[in-house]
Amino acid sequence: MISVTRRSRTCETEFGRLAAAAISRRDFLGGSVALIAGAGALFPLSALGGSDRLWFDGVAANRLDTVTVSAGCSWQVVARWGEPLWSDGAEFDPVTRGDGESQERAFGDNVDGMEIFDAGGRSVLAVNNEYVNAGVFFGGAGRGEAATAADVRKGKAGHGVSIVEIARREGRWSIVKDSPYNRRITADTPMEITGPARGHAWVRTEADPAGVACLGTWNDCGSGRTPWGTYLACEENFNGYFSSSDPNVEISAAFARYGIGVRDWGHGWATADERFDISRHPHEPNRAGYVVEIDPLDPSSTPKKRTALGRFKHENAELVLAGDGRVVVYLGDDERGEFLYRFVSDGRYVEGGENSDLLESGTLFAARFADGGRGEWLELTPESTGMASRAEICIHTRMAASAAGATTMDRPEWVAANPHRAEVYCSLTNNQDRGRKTNRGGDPMPVGGPNPRAANRYGQIVRWRPDGGDPLARGFSWDLFVVAGNPAVHTDADAGSPNVTPDNMFNSPDGLAFDRNGLLWIQTDGDDSDAGGFAGQGNNQMLVGDPETGEIRRFLVGPRGCEVTGLAWSGDRRSLFVGIQHPGAGGRGHFPDGGSSVPRSCVIAVTRDDGLPIG
Repeated sequence: MISVTRRSRTCETEFGRLAAAAISRRDFLGGSVALIAGAGALFPLSALGGSDRLWFDGVAANRLDTVTVSAGCSWQVVARWGEPLWSDGAEFDPVTRGDGESQERAFGDNVDGMEIFDAGGRSVLAVNNEYVNAGVFFGGAGRGEAATAADVRKGKAGHGVSIVEIARREGRWSIVKDSPYNRRITADTPMEITGPARGHAWVRTEADPAGVACLGTWNDCGSGRTPWGTYLACEENFNGYFSSSDPNVEISAAFARYGIGVRDWGHGWATADERFDISRHPHEPNRAGYVVEIDPLDPSSTPKKRTALGRFKHENAELVLAGDGRVVVYLGDDERGEFLYRFVSDGRYVEGGENSDLLESGTLFAARFADGGRGEWLELTPESTGMASRAEICIHTRMAASAAGATTMDRPEWVAANPHRAEVYCSLTNNQDRGRKTNRGGDPMPVGGPNPRAANRYGQIVRWRPDGGDPLARGFSWDLFVVAGNPAVHTDADAGSPNVTPDNMFNSPDGLAFDRNGLLWIQTDGDDSDAGGFAGQGNNQMLVGDPETGEIRRFLVGPRGCEVTGLAWSGDRRSLFVGIQHPGAGGRGHFPDGGSSVPRSCVIAVTRDDGLPIG
């Protein structure tokens, strides 16, 4: 077992130097709560006594090209990129890696957020396919981008969402081919635009002059689920797919804020689908960057873009219910110096009632964090933002939050709410520009509050507790659950908080989810070079934290080159599904099949060998 021990390091850290009055290492470790004064954050240290709730032995960091799980647990692959969902789909060809037609009938690439839904005792997995690894995806010469219209068709089919029935037979999970629930949602799937932006002039196009319908979803990162049984796919880096056939096209301030320019990120979609050409269709980008609500159990349903939840680079969507039944959704905008949001519905959830449009109307808020552990939600209204309407706020949400004075954050990624107490966690994955630059909108990114380090390479997890335990409250208290770092290399602030040790250290926390026991599962997407400031941290990983004590223990290490992202539990809680994205990145591996095989993004299932629930 890897123990969690108190480590000894100098108290003269950057945290202390930032503080008006430095605290000693002895004081830092002496109580259940200590003040990182320069950050204005309260950090709990009761962790260092150990936790009986972390039932597994810690896993050592490594650089293997396989998945390593805690002793007493096992894993297996459930679904791979390119695996057909129907009997008439072509089996994956490791030489050609398929074409557009085969990909439209197959499991998508680069899995991310996921949820499991029960269909009368049958398990239906909905999982995002964020993007494609062009050098692997297109095969052959291993070119780094799409070169033909056929490539674009295939690339668009590799994105979106895969909805598949899975079943456990003879102890192993696999796809149920030809299930009536199987469905591929891609960048060409018809969708409905709902909410305040519906019909607005900024979302009208030549193909859709009413501004009510669009095609497709892509670069969906994290996910969410609703109590009425729908799946929430979250569009993140949507901007990287637009380009201009006119190199002299004017890039508006709004386009610049969202990272939309003359060149795309190598996807080449505008060469075969002119809606991605901003010089010809300048409103098309305003139709992307939303949360998409999908009914996973009705393959005939039309996905809905919920513009009321704002337009930005969504990470995930964490939904809780207030005492009066209103829906509260927490949302992070994953870019350096962007914001953390809250949506509050106008309508109220009624169990067994008609809840399908609860995400269609409501109010957006952006978070402001103050030093000293207090914060508030700033309502985004025409009055507070200077914008003409809620529609404009929902389309240009970043500018609205800037105008309201929200706090620029270190890339707010997944948000997770504790099921046992009124507290919410958000991973702030890293921000190399903290204390050195502004965000895209010119907002300063000073060191302080929940972002306590300049040029932040390691990230942290912030949590907040709404006043009175009410998620509708405007005010909240906050602290830092963990500040990631490398205590084997650093003795300053980059060593991390005291619950980070040489045995559990990590960087760039990303995916977050609570299990039913109130344990926080933490996934990483960071520097896996295992060198320099990241020496000893190995491949990306998944850890478990105990909010009651602050202790963190490593549960799983992913294969070379991967990001560990997305997780969900089976109905009986005996299987934990985990996403392995872009394994072998940079030509460093061949997971999951080994040898000289093509590396393939996949979903794995982890189980306990004793058959007990895993979370």
